[in-house]
Amino acid sequence: MSISLKSLRQLLQSQVALIAVCVGYIIAPLGMASVNVAIPTIAIDLKADAIKIGWLPTVYILSTVAFMLPVSKLADMYGRKKLYVYGLVLNALIALLSGLTSSIDWLMFYRFMQGVAGAMIFGTGIAIVSSVASAKKRGFALGVVASCVYIGLTIAPAFGGIITEEFGWRWVFYCQVPLGLILIVYIRFMLHGEWKREPATRFDFKGSLLFMLFTASFVFGLSEPTTLLGLSSLLLSVLSMAVFIMHQSKSRKPLIRVQLFRESPIFSLSLSVSFFMYASNFATLFLFSLYLQFILGYSPADTGYILLVQALAMAVVAPFAGRLSDRLGPNIIAITGCMIVLFGFIMLNQIALETSAEFIVSALLMIGFGFGLFSTPNNSAIMSSVDHNEIGVASASMNLARTLGNLLGMSLVNLMIHYFIGEVEISKSVQTELMRTVLTALKVSLAFVACAVFFSIIRWRVTPKS
Repeated sequence: MSISLKSLRQLLQSQVALIAVCVGYIIAPLGMASVNVAIPTIAIDLKADAIKIGWLPTVYILSTVAFMLPVSKLADMYGRKKLYVYGLVLNALIALLSGLTSSIDWLMFYRFMQGVAGAMIFGTGIAIVSSVASAKKRGFALGVVASCVYIGLTIAPAFGGIITEEFGWRWVFYCQVPLGLILIVYIRFMLHGEWKREPATRFDFKGSLLFMLFTASFVFGLSEPTTLLGLSSLLLSVLSMAVFIMHQSKSRKPLIRVQLFRESPIFSLSLSVSFFMYASNFATLFLFSLYLQFILGYSPADTGYILLVQALAMAVVAPFAGRLSDRLGPNIIAITGCMIVLFGFIMLNQIALETSAEFIVSALLMIGFGFGLFSTPNNSAIMSSVDHNEIGVASASMNLARTLGNLLGMSLVNLMIHYFIGEVEISKSVQTELMRTVLTALKVSLAFVACAVFFSIIRWRVTPKS
């Protein structure tokens, strides 16, 4: 009887943990992506130039990438639930301050800090679920968590558009506060216990600083690659990454065990596919928010509805893609998804100053459908390519590949905005320059997806045949 009671408690605890992480994984992408639809309104209200507006989504991704590995390590040392809750608290506080600000510079700083909160949420959530779920149900639980990210991304465009149009852009931030507070109270009273992988030892400050230096210098260098300072920054990013890899390979307690990338080609190739796929997509949604409002003249709400279709298709298709990958293997499903996304971007490369909404929706639906087919099987390939005791590393690497891809895409968009538009207030007066930026970014996105298809095919060829 005591054994069954213990099992029941463990089951209830795993369900509580799953709910806590799922809600957080809806709130975080909701706060990240809903702001993109509000950016044109923010630009007008705060009289921000195009370059600073381009940095708004970039600084969020930059800080998320920079702090992902250090936060994951701190969570292993001091408690995953503790870091997760701290992330929720920070996210709610910064969302409140973002809504109150009247300065674009302060808003950029707050978005950076909200990215830190995002790293604390994303860097610990999957590890919590992996800690409490049984081995037989871990795959299902991770699939549910992944679906919640898509739910957040699905409702974000429509949420951001409707809130911005009806109440103003500040309420896009204010609405995040009560959601976070409710989840914090739920965790406080319902989720008991703590999970650590190792005792508190010396934290790898050197490795953390090296990775942060790489992230910051890489992004800044890409924003001004034609200047001496920009070129020096890019060189610094290469050197800092090289030193980081050497340091991690020799460290007794590394932030990430880099040897794993050599030991498992499928792991490395799957992360490469993920990197290029996400590099193609995040910046495109940001630019399409500007394109639909400043060039085609749609309202924030209508823009949200149009952008909604891609994430909606992803959310609907992803669960079915997971079942198909169980039957047919992840490779064929993931390759098919990449190919469909490729055709979607070929369609988007045909847009002009007067493209119909129906054409754009059709292309975005194709991209969303393809992404839904790709994402779950690719994640399955990543998680199944490592030993059970490396699941934390695989989870962190999966998140890192996604956010690094997002970061590269947004950094290149910042470069294009700097080159084509410059330091002027973004408005309908720069339609020609904005159109040139959008078309150039879509060509780069198409190239990224082609790289993802290439690496998917290589992975298929090196996968052992059963």
